[in-house]
Amino acid sequence: MNNKQWKQSALLMSLLLFVWIGGSANELPDGDSIAQRINARDEGVSVSRDVKMEMTDKRGKTRIRETSGYRKYYDDEKRTIIIYRSPKNVKDTGFLTFDYADPEKDDDQWLYLPAMRKVRRISASDRGDYFLGTDFSYEDIKLETRVSIKDYTRKTIGEDVVNDHHCLLVEMIPVNETVAKELGYGKAETCVDDSIWIVRRSRIWDVQGNPLKTTINSDIRQVQGIWTVHRMQVENHKTGHQTVFTFRNVDYQAVIDDNVFTKQRLKRGL
Repeated sequence: MNNKQWKQSALLMSLLLFVWIGGSANELPDGDSIAQRINARDEGVSVSRDVKMEMTDKRGKTRIRETSGYRKYYDDEKRTIIIYRSPKNVKDTGFLTFDYADPEKDDDQWLYLPAMRKVRRISASDRGDYFLGTDFSYEDIKLETRVSIKDYTRKTIGEDVVNDHHCLLVEMIPVNETVAKELGYGKAETCVDDSIWIVRRSRIWDVQGNPLKTTINSDIRQVQGIWTVHRMQVENHKTGHQTVFTFRNVDYQAVIDDNVFTKQRLKRGL
């Protein structure tokens, strides 16, 4: 047994001992309160960053995309823009999203494709589609490291260890068939680090109950006092395809003009 395996075994034994001497799963935070703590985590008012996107198919062929993006909060409303820098065939492709706090109001998302010279609105029924050849959906891109409150019912089902970090396991079920169809998800299981309230692992099943994809968030460290995921990896179990996002030059103190988050700016690029 190597050192990493030994640490994981020791932590699991400690958890089992806690339960045996009187601890109970009922003492764990409920699923809704865990989701609220995730979404209440400090993300700063704004951030600028670069993202390297690596997409690898089942034959091992890899495509690389370089992007830049900004995100800014307006009270409880979040606005995000992503612009592709390279390669040449996707340069200036852009994605803009307005994430509203009101659960009754559909979020606004727009995609700009330079070849068409047109901004296309992404409807709610399309939010489960894969984002520009990646294994992340449009909804995943919008949420980043947060979770949707309105789309799921959730319950805490236990504990686990991910990369030597203790986590709470939360099972999430879409609230109805319409939402499940829009998302393409029948069930999700998140493993939440309860020391910093970040999802370290997410397992997702399709609407037929088959394993769909697994996401791992890693290289989590503080930037300007804010816990930040620097690597997101998702594996699609159906296609054998894999996507890795690597975040660089993360700056929570960047001054971002409000005009950045407009459809006009989406066409012009950052």
